[in-house]
Amino acid sequence: MPKLARVLETCLYVDDLERASRFYEEVLDLPRIGGDDSRFCAYDVGGQSVLLLFRRSGTLEAVDLPGGTIPPHDGRGPLHFAFAVDADELPAWERRLSERGVALEGDVDWPRGGRSIYFRDPDAHVIELATPGLWTTY
Repeated sequence: MPKLARVLETCLYVDDLERASRFYEEVLDLPRIGGDDSRFCAYDVGGQSVLLLFRRSGTLEAVDLPGGTIPPHDGRGPLHFAFAVDADELPAWERRLSERGVALEGDVDWPRGGRSIYFRDPDAHVIELATPGLWTTY
């Protein structure tokens, strides 16, 4: 059986690409690594994965590129995803979010020893910052 290595991309669908881009760049300090500013933006996450923001309903048709075709995709509703953070950096993240007016909606101490905090982006997606200990693999 061939093996999967990791999740490479996470994709969110947003109503206002400019507003969402500002949030991820200014609040979470993610560096932009691609995009076309009308349909999508791509962000580097820790040099290991990519966060894609697509304008909702902006990819309902296939995209033909010189190297091939990307099939249509889209999504609705608030989604959840987590960023891994070092335990000693979580208090700094809490301060940063507070300073930028981002309210925490949850705070969980996990049985394995990890801790998670939860907040929302401008499109109501639930973002989790999780420290090691959350899962047996993390």
